Amino acid sequence: MRIGELAEATGATPRALRHYEQEGLIISERAANGYREYDTGALVRVRNIRHLLDAGLTLDDVRVFLPCLDGDVTAGPVPAKAVRVALDRLAVIDARIAAQVAVRDRLAAALSEVGSTAP
Repeated sequence: MRIGELAEATGATPRALRHYEQEGLIISERAANGYREYDTGALVRVRNIRHLLDAGLTLDDVRVFLPCLDGDVTAGPVPAKAVRVALDRLAVIDARIAAQVAVRDRLAAALSEVGSTAP
């Protein structure tokens, strides 16, 4: 299938697909006219990549999941290194949330001091 078909089937943009390919996460063959051609396995792989990105992982993080991107990434065995990467990313997200909550609390306190009602 061509890049537009893969994009439509997975919800990814052609630009994102080219980026995934540049990063070595997916592969394509070139047709005689130079167009990228993907096999049907790319559908599962791209859906898994998008699932992991939507979960908060980065493309560098996703690379560790390469051994399980061609199947059900949520049900199959996940390499221990991939679990560590996901746990590390979760810790980063938790720290960012805590920092944002602290900023929100300071702003709410400042508004309270000037007589406004905080949300």
